[in-house]
Amino acid sequence: MFPHMVLNFDIGREKSLAALDTAMEDDQILMLAAQRNADTDEPNAEDIYDVGTVAHIKQLIRLPGDTVRVIVEGLYRGRIMEYVRMEPYNEVVVTTDNVATFYGQSETDALMRGLQDLFEEYAAISGKASPETLITAAAIKDPGELADIISANILKKPEEKQEILELYDALERMERLHVILTRELEIQHIEKRISMRVKQQVDHNQKEYYLHEQIKAIQSELGQDDASEHEQFSRRIDEMKNMHEEARDKAKKELARMEKMPPGSAELPVIRTYIDWLLDLPWDNESTDNMDLVNAENILNEDHYGLDKVKERVIEYLAVRRLTEHMRGPILCFVGPPGVGKTSIARSIARALGRKFVRMSLGGVRDEAEIRGHRRTYIGAIPGRIISNIKTAGTKNPVFLFDEVDKIGNDYRGDPASALLEVLDPEQNNSFRDHYMEVPFDLSHVMFLATANTLDTVPPALLDRMEVIYLGGYTDDEKVNIARRHLLHKQMKEHGLKDDAITITDDTLRYVIEHYTREAGVRSLEREIANMCRKSARQIAEHGKTRLRVTKANAEKYFGYVKYKREDNDRQDEVGVATGLAWTAFGGEMLAVEVNTMPGTGKLELTGQLGDVMKESARAALSYVRSHAILLGVDPDFHNKLDIHVHVPAGAIPKDGPSAGITMATAITSALTGRPVSGDVAMTGEITLRGRVLPIGGLKEKSMAAYREGVTTVLVPFGNQPDIKEIPDNIRRKLKFIPVKTLDDVLKIALLQG
Repeated sequence: MFPHMVLNFDIGREKSLAALDTAMEDDQILMLAAQRNADTDEPNAEDIYDVGTVAHIKQLIRLPGDTVRVIVEGLYRGRIMEYVRMEPYNEVVVTTDNVATFYGQSETDALMRGLQDLFEEYAAISGKASPETLITAAAIKDPGELADIISANILKKPEEKQEILELYDALERMERLHVILTRELEIQHIEKRISMRVKQQVDHNQKEYYLHEQIKAIQSELGQDDASEHEQFSRRIDEMKNMHEEARDKAKKELARMEKMPPGSAELPVIRTYIDWLLDLPWDNESTDNMDLVNAENILNEDHYGLDKVKERVIEYLAVRRLTEHMRGPILCFVGPPGVGKTSIARSIARALGRKFVRMSLGGVRDEAEIRGHRRTYIGAIPGRIISNIKTAGTKNPVFLFDEVDKIGNDYRGDPASALLEVLDPEQNNSFRDHYMEVPFDLSHVMFLATANTLDTVPPALLDRMEVIYLGGYTDDEKVNIARRHLLHKQMKEHGLKDDAITITDDTLRYVIEHYTREAGVRSLEREIANMCRKSARQIAEHGKTRLRVTKANAEKYFGYVKYKREDNDRQDEVGVATGLAWTAFGGEMLAVEVNTMPGTGKLELTGQLGDVMKESARAALSYVRSHAILLGVDPDFHNKLDIHVHVPAGAIPKDGPSAGITMATAITSALTGRPVSGDVAMTGEITLRGRVLPIGGLKEKSMAAYREGVTTVLVPFGNQPDIKEIPDNIRRKLKFIPVKTLDDVLKIALLQG
């Protein structure tokens, strides 16, 4: 509120109403001062500026709701000197502090004229002052009144208004207003230039739009069918019969937005890309499954040798689909060592079903957006790889493989494994929402498959949604057949050799498998065959030979020196050395456990880079031997006289797991009793403190390792008897499997009489 102003405002606070009533009863004079912070509901003296305007009440109107509208006229500036009372209203002592300013008439006229000119220019540009206000300002002769009138009309910020109000000297007020008005005029000129540039751009866009419309009208007259982009999109939306209603509404809404945007808009290509994604998804396209069970079985057998479990499961799936139309796709997870054909069996399943095949490698994926996509608010946002692969497949029911699901990671960008939970749950994935697409898409028709080398790193919640099928390692006979049927032909073709260029017998292939590879799968075998093909190709190219024969005698010429030598069947019987069987992600391995005793104080030394579980198995084995010392024929006081050192060779390789428990217990007992362990016996099983032998996993791979190393007898836990049936017949015939329940059973068979 400035002097010489007439202002109306509403009063609602109880204190203000009380002050108003008192003033009306007395001389109708009020002191009007601004709050420092407008958000304060009950201001104290510190919350109110000291300088304000003394005003006279001209009119008072009572409104509904205890509100009063008052019209006041500013009289003069006033400074609050003290607060006489705070209740029921604020009563203050005010001084006018009138300042007598002495300055020349010429200087005053110059300031007033300049201020009036600036005010007129500002009003002309901004249009924020009425003609009546300009006329009033031009007629004012008093410099202080002129400054107050202009301040009340141009100043916007309360702080600036208060600053002018607190300047009692009229000359100072006018000089300060000169600075403020000059700055405001500069801003107004800049705004005007920007506005002109924007207007020109808009006019240009309107001109382009008008010309485009004219071109379309001319083309229409000439009979040229060149439908606009909007019409093409609209027609495609209408043609989508099975499109989800929410997706259809979203597409139409975005299309309406796109139509209203000017051609040069930055958001136009973003909307166009989004609509393209919506319309490119295979809402209507679904391939028909080939329900011929005989044909499917032939394709699976043609592509893969062995893997009977997997083939049987696929045929069962087809049989069920043949009987029911609404079966939700199973989620199969193939688990096994590298190179056993997990990824290639997925391709064969797609071929057998007559479906498209898409593969997504999860190895090293750490960003949740890889699964669910990015939200469209981000620059460069794209859908997740699931939706992208579905679009690439062109059908809504492909065979979708998540490869290496055990190697998925997580970090600050989210947990992709958790994002997969919805995708792999048949109860939820019928309305999967990608962050980019923002509409549901039905994934329940997709046949999801997954592969993993081990299940240890797969989250339990994710594992629970999948049906696990284990693919064990191949036997030597299976590897020979795979090499003969698939690998030889593939590598000879890749190296430019004719099918009859190389002759190699099955015995030679078996020799290569035994002496040049040691793996569960066939990748190393394929590399060795490729090596043979390269050397053969060189001989054919250099010497002009057309046919080569590879035998055991000349194997080193094609494959190099022998890498692995098979152990002789007459294995040595040794004291303190027991043969165990271990499972790794690359197949089964033999594991020798060596134990030495030395004079000492009963310390147990464990070496060979053993894991915590394996160390605990060694301690449990020692505790069992100590508690059964007399029955085993061991000195009961040996733990006070001897130190025991347990070592597992191949110390550079980390080892862990409980299945070496009975092997360690046997080796310790042998070392303490002096009785040798039979060299023809290998064993596997977890031991308890009571001497019970618990079941283990990977028996097939371990048995194959025992067979490969020339062992004749294998001790297995009693609980693993059903797993013996999974072992190939040729290995079962060569090995003698003895189920054991307790360590006593193990020692009776494994330990020889000293």
